Amino acid sequence: MSLLYNFVIDLYSIMLLILICISTSKQDDKKSLQYKIYQWVLHITILMLVVDILSRFDGKPDTVFPYINYFGNFGSFLLGPILPSLWLLYVYEQVFQKNRLVRCVSIPLVILNAVNFVILVLTQFNGWYYYIDSDNIYHRGPFFLLAASYSLGLLLIAFIMIIANRRRIEKKNFFTLVFFAIPPSICSILQAIFYGISLTFCGVVVSLQIVTLNIKNHSMYTDYLTGVYNRNRLEIFLKEKISTCTVEKTFSAIMMDLNNFKVINDTYGHDTGDTALKTFTDLLSRSLNAKDFLARYGGDEFFIVLDISDKLSLEAMVRKISNIMDDFNASGEQPFQLDFSMGYEVYDYYSGMEIDEFEKQLDLLMYKNKQESRAV
Repeated sequence: MSLLYNFVIDLYSIMLLILICISTSKQDDKKSLQYKIYQWVLHITILMLVVDILSRFDGKPDTVFPYINYFGNFGSFLLGPILPSLWLLYVYEQVFQKNRLVRCVSIPLVILNAVNFVILVLTQFNGWYYYIDSDNIYHRGPFFLLAASYSLGLLLIAFIMIIANRRRIEKKNFFTLVFFAIPPSICSILQAIFYGISLTFCGVVVSLQIVTLNIKNHSMYTDYLTGVYNRNRLEIFLKEKISTCTVEKTFSAIMMDLNNFKVINDTYGHDTGDTALKTFTDLLSRSLNAKDFLARYGGDEFFIVLDISDKLSLEAMVRKISNIMDDFNASGEQPFQLDFSMGYEVYDYYSGMEIDEFEKQLDLLMYKNKQESRAV
């Protein structure tokens, strides 16, 4: 009965994960490291559910059950640390968004999993993690908690990283990342109480569904090329800012575009043009604070929303952006120069302007700046 019960639960979870895989395969950002790591998380979870089914074939020593049981338990302990390792990499990428750093972090995780593999191989001779008796019954070994500590430790490190860097993470992403470990932890406790019933991976599946919903929402409001918000998200955000601003606390916005983008495309090709847009976005991101809002307005135009209520502070931010762009152009890192125009203004609470009116005001200011630049 236990075998059948676990089979039904795991099979249902596998089917849900396959549907998630199909759903996420339609994402625009398939080349991103975040997408690749998440796909690995999904695939490894499916594989772990399969080996979990195989590890339940206790008893009947005179049948094929012992071979299935051996393979299933070996696979379970082998894959055990891999899933939280991938989750830790996913969290690290979400927090720092630096592919090079993620690859550096992966080195100690590979070493940890290699050590686990060596101990697992030795377990087959000395029963450290587990052993299967002559009646084909699984038993926990003296170092079983060591194997369990790998997963719990990695999840704990990921959780601490999320909490410590919560200011770097958007609120909606923060909730998703923090929530991930809760369902598996609850299910692990229940599984320990009701020994023999597979529940932990059901909790993982629940967490992955939440993460998938967050990814799909992120994809809806993210520009696929630059990784910043798109115009749809900008319109929603601006509507919120206008509706919540007060006399004492309003906001500012900057509208920018690349003056020479067509020249870059015609001279160096569209790939270099894409690089120019990504570089411009990255430089803007470095200029801004964590709470500032950056969106690609369309083509080579970008829109920044700032929690700044006075003109002097806004002008200071404009100078900061200009200085960072000047430093880049002076460095000669790329064959192109990033020449840009901008229009900026503090939103006037008393004006009662709607979104399109405010955007039009910034667009006119940006056009004026472009004309002045050409006249110089």
